[in-house]
Amino acid sequence: MFTPKSIECLRRYDRSTFFSDLAAGLTVGVVALPLAMAFAIASGVTPERGLYTAVVAGFLVSLLGGSRVQIGGPTGAFVVIVSGIVTTHGYDGLVLCTIMAGAMLIAMGLARMGAMIKFIPFPVVTGFTSGIALVIFSTQIKDLLGLEMESAPSEFFERWAAYFEHIGTIDWPTTGVGIGTILAILILRRLAPRMPSMLLAMVGVTVVAALFKLPVETIGDRFGDLPRTLPAPAMPVISLERLRQLSGLALTVGLLAAIESLLSATVADGIIGTRHKSNTELMAQGVANIASAIFGGIPATGAIARTMTNIRSGGKTPVAGMIHAVTLLVILLAAAPLARLVPMAALAGILVVVSYN
Repeated sequence: MFTPKSIECLRRYDRSTFFSDLAAGLTVGVVALPLAMAFAIASGVTPERGLYTAVVAGFLVSLLGGSRVQIGGPTGAFVVIVSGIVTTHGYDGLVLCTIMAGAMLIAMGLARMGAMIKFIPFPVVTGFTSGIALVIFSTQIKDLLGLEMESAPSEFFERWAAYFEHIGTIDWPTTGVGIGTILAILILRRLAPRMPSMLLAMVGVTVVAALFKLPVETIGDRFGDLPRTLPAPAMPVISLERLRQLSGLALTVGLLAAIESLLSATVADGIIGTRHKSNTELMAQGVANIASAIFGGIPATGAIARTMTNIRSGGKTPVAGMIHAVTLLVILLAAAPLARLVPMAALAGILVVVSYN
């Protein structure tokens, strides 16, 4: 009953399917690179933690999950929740919260609660998604325009009031990089829809900023060099008091991960004509979140945009998702130092496009 789709698919695997999965996995891995870093930064943690999440959780979701084409990793839905947890409880608190949420997801799968997704009203889902998009967009204005302000308030209306108060401090080179990133993505999507537009735009504006020595803040300026390896596994400090403090937040993270992952798998089923195993998917998401937290990541779930990219690129089995994770790991090992050159405004531009979509 809980047999992962990867095992079922590998029983009837052939060379043609492998090459389709290889092409799709490489494509999704490249697409996921800028998103993983951007979502991590928007969540209030360092960019490499997004990459750790995409590598560890992405691999395990595909290996153990109940969908043929689901791609797991950090998503925009968690940005607001994660940033709040980090602000209040620190990263160590986020790790414990994510582990608790993972255990809840495993319990939900064992209790066969996967079918409950069909009872969630569609307007609730679209309203939630639209709200998250609006909040993500509002968090990127400071980096997009290079506003001279220490930090933006956490409350939505107070944040916008602060933006208008500092509107006279716009940094035009930074704004040019941010707007240029957005325009590059839109143009590439129209002219070459199969190309990884977000990555190409990020690389393009990074090269321009470096060549012309534009005075814009980069990942290196804010975070330093990215590590070139996965961190050693580590457990957070656990106490009854911390468990009590984080239990409500863990439930929120767990439910959000369950809803988004099963919605993504359901949408994928409608496109490729298959049926996912919802309870197996929940258990895989639980294991993936626990592992992600232990290896220095953040909460993860099924990513609808990357799952759709996987399908459009020819992904047929969970092997494509595992290749996507390995691709990100290779990039992390080989090219992490180059990430310090990426302008913060470029990542803000990427998230503005994500919010609009």
